[in-house]
Amino acid sequence: MTKRPIFIPNLSGFSFVKEIVIEFKWHPGFSNVQAQKSIASLHEAAAEAKIAPILEISSKSNHKVGVSLSGFNLKMIKNERSLSVECAYQGSKVFANGGPFSDLYSASSKEAKTDERLRTSGNFVGYEFFGENFLINPVTAFYDWLYLTALSQNPSLFNQLFDFKAFSDIVFNPKKSLNTQARAAALFVSLCHQNEINRVIEDKNYYIDLITKYL
Repeated sequence: MTKRPIFIPNLSGFSFVKEIVIEFKWHPGFSNVQAQKSIASLHEAAAEAKIAPILEISSKSNHKVGVSLSGFNLKMIKNERSLSVECAYQGSKVFANGGPFSDLYSASSKEAKTDERLRTSGNFVGYEFFGENFLINPVTAFYDWLYLTALSQNPSLFNQLFDFKAFSDIVFNPKKSLNTQARAAALFVSLCHQNEINRVIEDKNYYIDLITKYL
């Protein structure tokens, strides 16, 4: 048995996203088959808690839209360049001795995540994305903002989010990682329902103030 969070949009109030930890049977192994067994087990356990339907958002999802919504696959257009959320995130990191590494914007998502410079450039100090600076805190703010921005450019994908009550990411382990596309997707749905999505994408300072207020 193990535990993973499920992310539920808060449609009528703040703090925008509810996080519910679900205990379920884990199926060890790195194959998609094993991952999808774990996803099914997680969703079944959540359904017993009256949380359904759930969309798994990851490369392991058995739902086509869930795979497309993975940060490795979801893309945005910025300054006439197409880049994935993952490449935007990794390439924008700034360290004491280097960065941002904007060449990663043109890399594959896997190449961007595993680039050696991200581990050999000293202390992490923040982000710079096409000349815009982002602080480290709130810790998930920059990744979520990138995801919101990319998702807003893909209506054929984001319109399908409204068919689900919650979102999961079987790859996300909160003991090892900070960011998850499942939380960002839930945040998008919540911001849409509260008529805030356009403003938070257009005005990053408003976005930071808004989410900080309700942490």
